[in-house]
Amino acid sequence: MGLGIAGLLVIVGLILLALRDRLAQRAFDTAIEQNVGVDRSAALPDGIHVYVCGSGSPMPDADRAGPCLAVLAGRQGFIFDAGAGSIRKLGRMGFPMDRLRGAYLTHLHSDHIDGLGELLLQAWIAGSRGTPLPVSGPAGTDQVIGGLIQAYKLDSGYRIAHHGPAVARPGGFGGTAQIIDLPEGQPSKVVYDQNGVKITVIRVIHDPVKPAFGYRLDYKGRSVAISGDTIYAPDFVNAARGADVMFHEALNPKMIGAMQAQLAKRGRADSAKIMGDIPGYHASPEDAARAAMEAGAKALVLYHMVPAPPAKLIERLFVGDAPKIYSGDLRLAHDGMIVSLPAGSQSVDYSEAF
Repeated sequence: MGLGIAGLLVIVGLILLALRDRLAQRAFDTAIEQNVGVDRSAALPDGIHVYVCGSGSPMPDADRAGPCLAVLAGRQGFIFDAGAGSIRKLGRMGFPMDRLRGAYLTHLHSDHIDGLGELLLQAWIAGSRGTPLPVSGPAGTDQVIGGLIQAYKLDSGYRIAHHGPAVARPGGFGGTAQIIDLPEGQPSKVVYDQNGVKITVIRVIHDPVKPAFGYRLDYKGRSVAISGDTIYAPDFVNAARGADVMFHEALNPKMIGAMQAQLAKRGRADSAKIMGDIPGYHASPEDAARAAMEAGAKALVLYHMVPAPPAKLIERLFVGDAPKIYSGDLRLAHDGMIVSLPAGSQSVDYSEAF
């Protein structure tokens, strides 16, 4: 007597389930083989490589972490700001934490430092550090680092006890604050100059936040300038002259104005007031374009966008008249973007980490 149609269907189903599980296991094994423990930066040419680990703002955004740019210059790594979620993005991008030399803060607004605790942890464990991570920034950076060390003290003890001091090196926990003193009237100064990498701090305008900094990094004839939060700032323009790529924050006043009107309409007076305040200490896309044009930057990448365009269709609205002001290569950053400046070349190359 035959199995019948029902019996055959059961057998076929069991075979398909077995094949599905086998295919799933094979896919998992392949992913492990291709990604875990692999130094994805090893294939990059010598030069500057900027990892966009966070292109967003304090506004909720499932696709964008808070402001963060990581730079690999030759064999040396640096991180500029650490917004919420950015360090996990950076791990996903394959940034080599074992090459991290230090972090630099543009200012101490919460959205630029609320991922700093996770950075200290990853620099310690993933970076196999035996000494605390140097964190450079404006006055008050020592208070921030001291608070994070206290907040993570219990966690560090658990990890040392679990993994052992040979892996979770007790001396590598936390960070060492290095206050950048830029005297009033001095627009910029070099704060790092080792093994061919030079980092210059630049005074920018983000009142009432004082001081607020931008940075420029030079390596083997290539350079990037990072604005941090600022309105159009002549000192930043001067320090960024001739940079290959300018990374500039941008806020669209019309879009923020529309949000302010809607919040007021719905009785959200406090939130509407905040929306009315923030354009006063941020640059518009047109301001950023003017800065890039006057500095002679080869490319302009807008990051830390407020509000970040949620779709390609809206990007054109966000940039406004910026393309009329700056005729060079203008792009909007997104998490996972890598901007590469190979040494001995004039090219600006873009790739995607995910």
